[in-house]
Amino acid sequence: MEKIHIYFVPGLAASSKIFEKLSFPKHYETHYIDWIDPLKNESIAAYAKRLSALVKHPNPVLIGVSFGGLIVQEMKPYLNPQKTIIISSIKTKFEHSYLSRLAKSSKIYRLIPFLVNHALEFTLRLAFGKRATERIGLYNMYLTKRDYNYLKWSLDNVLNWNREIPDPEIVHIHGNKDEIFPIKYIKNCIIVENGRHIMIINKAKTISKLIQQNIASNEN
Repeated sequence: MEKIHIYFVPGLAASSKIFEKLSFPKHYETHYIDWIDPLKNESIAAYAKRLSALVKHPNPVLIGVSFGGLIVQEMKPYLNPQKTIIISSIKTKFEHSYLSRLAKSSKIYRLIPFLVNHALEFTLRLAFGKRATERIGLYNMYLTKRDYNYLKWSLDNVLNWNREIPDPEIVHIHGNKDEIFPIKYIKNCIIVENGRHIMIINKAKTISKLIQQNIASNEN
């Protein structure tokens, strides 16, 4: 059976370890694209073009989570993917939440990289108490890209992404309990019941099945 090459792009600040619980048939070959440092004043399209050079197989499947979902949509014109799947992400700027739009207009998001790097543990302990230890553990395990310039660039490009018309070829998998991109703002998606923003980790079996079903629709 001919191999299917899947290229994964993780979420903002995350490493490719977020995909480690996914499982696929033997004829699926998985490849992971980790974040590279953005160039000064680099556009998201230019950044996506540089990442596209890391894809070494024709007609791959592109899969992106959260900010990675935006990135694979920007990579798509430079490649010829047989399928592009986004998870816990958005297809246009109109799928941002009210809070995201408020953060964009107020520019408060520019403080977030500082908070992420210097006050995360304190903030988590304040917000979650005893549960904070688990949250901090997940952060340390999966969110490893903490460079200030990268975080600032990424947040700016998430909130200022200006796509207005969704690509009809995009397959969108989204949890109905997503805290970052609430389901009420999301159109035309495959809904995962009780799926939160980190469902790529804690609902990996369900996500693996949905990915395989959508790729199989191309094979038939």
